[in-house]
Amino acid sequence: MIAVALPASIAAAETLLVGNKGEDSVSFLDLASGTERARVATGKAPHEIAISPNGRQAAVVAYGGTTVDVFDVARARLVKRIDIAPNSAPHGIVWLRDGRLVVAAEKSRSVVVIDPRSGRLRSIATDQSGTHMVAVSPDQRRAYAANVGAGTISVIDLQRGVKLNDIPVGGNPEGLAVAADGRELWVGDNSAPRLRVVDLASGRTVATLPTDPVAIRVAISPDGKTAVTSNIGAGTLNVFDVASRKPLRTIAVSGHREAIQVTVAFARDGRRVLVAETGPGTIADVDLASGEVRRRIPAGKNADGIGIAP
Repeated sequence: MIAVALPASIAAAETLLVGNKGEDSVSFLDLASGTERARVATGKAPHEIAISPNGRQAAVVAYGGTTVDVFDVARARLVKRIDIAPNSAPHGIVWLRDGRLVVAAEKSRSVVVIDPRSGRLRSIATDQSGTHMVAVSPDQRRAYAANVGAGTISVIDLQRGVKLNDIPVGGNPEGLAVAADGRELWVGDNSAPRLRVVDLASGRTVATLPTDPVAIRVAISPDGKTAVTSNIGAGTLNVFDVASRKPLRTIAVSGHREAIQVTVAFARDGRRVLVAETGPGTIADVDLASGEVRRRIPAGKNADGIGIAP
């Protein structure tokens, strides 16, 4: 697959990147129009995507292998492929403000900290089954890795490069998001229709909130006020007020499990969310206030991971 040359006006627009895990590619879409301007080959089974702090690059994991691809967003071109072996099955990924990448590697039960400029990496063992997703504290001193099989959250000190402890939450934790004040971790549970709120100072679950089946992803709005779960078993979103932990509404996106609804990401204005429907390979653009699905943006086969570059 070959990236096309881009007019300057298009290259400067807000770009939606989508990992197409069924065809080993990433789509570069103009978010305003929904037009795909390029589709580029990736490593095997691309899943999550992270955008660099300056918005110029995107990192895409190869969950079916041992690599992380770094792309130039404006040119839709592969810049570098970083092999993180012996770490394998990279999935969750965050791009830190200092330029490093933090990656959860499932098969190797590890969290990998990568300098994409030099390719140097540091592997931190979680020794927990199913290290799948990762979130980072607002001050970026801590990473939290969801261990689906172990029912735990590993706490990683990113300055020292060591695991501090594991927080037992039970069930099969996968989707997770850190509250804007850094005090709470909101964690979905793949084993039941529920969402747990974990107090990070004590490591205790302080609330368990019902959701539709099953809250596979969790996102918190840019202003920190709203939490959303993407429910793969129901094709819905549950929306919560973060401060009160009260449910605000349930939004039917597809409304059925055949859509295989996974990733959810807030638009920069916080008023809309983009939701990956992996079954049909589309991204639903949802207005949070009205619950309206404004449009569906076609991507590639089994579209899943989402990144929004300014």
